[in-house]
Amino acid sequence: MKALLRIISYLFAGVLSLFVLSVAALSLRTGGELNFGFLPWTGKPLSWWLLGLALAGLITLLLALGGTARWLFFLWNLGVFILLLKGMFISLYRFTGGAVSFKAGIWLLIGALLSTLGSFPWPRRPEPVRKPQKY
Repeated sequence: MKALLRIISYLFAGVLSLFVLSVAALSLRTGGELNFGFLPWTGKPLSWWLLGLALAGLITLLLALGGTARWLFFLWNLGVFILLLKGMFISLYRFTGGAVSFKAGIWLLIGALLSTLGSFPWPRRPEPVRKPQKY
């Protein structure tokens, strides 16, 4: 079960980071003004924040895949989950697209929760001590 959750966390973080990186880069390249109502930033600062957070997500993902700094990957996933939870459901944000956008927000939050649970740096089992064989 832990292995499946870890794979889900790697996939979710990778896809989310690449998507956010492409949106931020496109916004900065074209000079467009971003505005996601559930995030605390707007305009040009939002583009820079998204770019930095996406790069941080990709770096922590690569470190976690390499087996080092898994706690940093967990903290990034926890930050994403808290940012989405606070922005979509605790703040004054209103879903304007009807049931479809609300359902998408719920699925995004469930994905972030599963990713956070899967990225938790569980302690590894110690290798069993093997006794020397006597002939």
